[in-house]
Amino acid sequence: MKKIIFAISVFIIATAAFAQQPKTPGVMKEGKPGYFQNTIMKDVRAVDEGSEPAKKEKRFQADLSGMSFPNKVSLYQQEWHNPPVSQGNTNTCWCFSTTSFFESEVYRLTKQEVRLSEMYTVYWEYVERAGRFVAERGNSAFGEGSEGNAVVRDFKKYGIVPREAYTGMEAGRKFYTHAKMYAELKNYMQSVKNNNAWDEAAVISAVKSIMNHYMGAPPETFDYKGTKYTPKEFLANVLRLRMDDYVDVLSYLQQPFWQKVEYEVEDNWWHSKDYYNVPLEDFMTALKNAIKNHYTVVVGGDVSEAGFSRESQVAIIPSFDIPVADIDDNARQFRFSNGTTTDDHGMHLIGWYEKDGSDWYLIKDSGSGSRNNDEASPEFGYYFFRGDYIKLKMMSFLVHKDAVKDLLGKFGK
Repeated sequence: MKKIIFAISVFIIATAAFAQQPKTPGVMKEGKPGYFQNTIMKDVRAVDEGSEPAKKEKRFQADLSGMSFPNKVSLYQQEWHNPPVSQGNTNTCWCFSTTSFFESEVYRLTKQEVRLSEMYTVYWEYVERAGRFVAERGNSAFGEGSEGNAVVRDFKKYGIVPREAYTGMEAGRKFYTHAKMYAELKNYMQSVKNNNAWDEAAVISAVKSIMNHYMGAPPETFDYKGTKYTPKEFLANVLRLRMDDYVDVLSYLQQPFWQKVEYEVEDNWWHSKDYYNVPLEDFMTALKNAIKNHYTVVVGGDVSEAGFSRESQVAIIPSFDIPVADIDDNARQFRFSNGTTTDDHGMHLIGWYEKDGSDWYLIKDSGSGSRNNDEASPEFGYYFFRGDYIKLKMMSFLVHKDAVKDLLGKFGK
């Protein structure tokens, strides 16, 4: 009888707790033109006539109006970072987020404040893509997207330059746009495949010529604070970054845990197998410990969910999706396997805050969705992710190896 009474008591407590869980209503909402259409594309249309207008469509979203969230930058323990910058009309979040990360790393390690060129890396990433496309006889993805560790690879091979040495911005523009350049590059690479024109030197020369027209040729040497450097010398002697010190942590079930594996997404077009795959709870613990111990990280995952609000700049998992307590390795893998979690976006996680027992993370973003507010606002260019959103929807993160040395120590045992 005591066991029965105990069981009933537990059931009542559990039911009451579940009943008190805040409910998140949903709403069909028509998206309004925001910063992307009203500011970025306005600049693009001023130069490029005939750019497509915004398409209106209704989406099912969580209705977060009237709810209270910690969506103020000043609340967060945050690490040094440059102010948010826009990637414009380009699919280069992977480079903007990781470049921002390395700017913070330079400050953490040397206390130097430096602004690095995103487009220098984007330029050489296209060169790398073109070389592999030829080597694989057209069976390698040639797209705009990539992963954060591509920046690590490109820095290591090509070095890096300060933004003042190479902006990669077309004259007369305020924002980057790669629509025409990418279309030209893609058409050219398709013609290479159609004609079996597998001369790597000729292909790379043509790809560089196209990019030089739109972006300008990157410098071989440049002056920085009165001294001349090559990009590799700048990386080694000024920034003093060691590329082998950076690791990617991943968490999904389709590959064995506690092994280095391939992240099987299209943007990992060179099939890197350098991702440390760990169970979800270890993933979350490592990420939280990193930011609490003053390391920033690059996070990558899905930003297309109903609980991802570009109005409030908040990302949560709404109650109509899955109870927070039920988010585990299986729930995460289920969404990745059925395509509802995709490798959408890379962002720079630079702060942490705790509210009502929940972890919240401050996200610096280069995308336009974080800019649908007053440009003078301290929140312009930021998102606020509750821990459950990261737990379900962010698939990987890039960080200095010292931040996760306990985690890495479990590999190979």
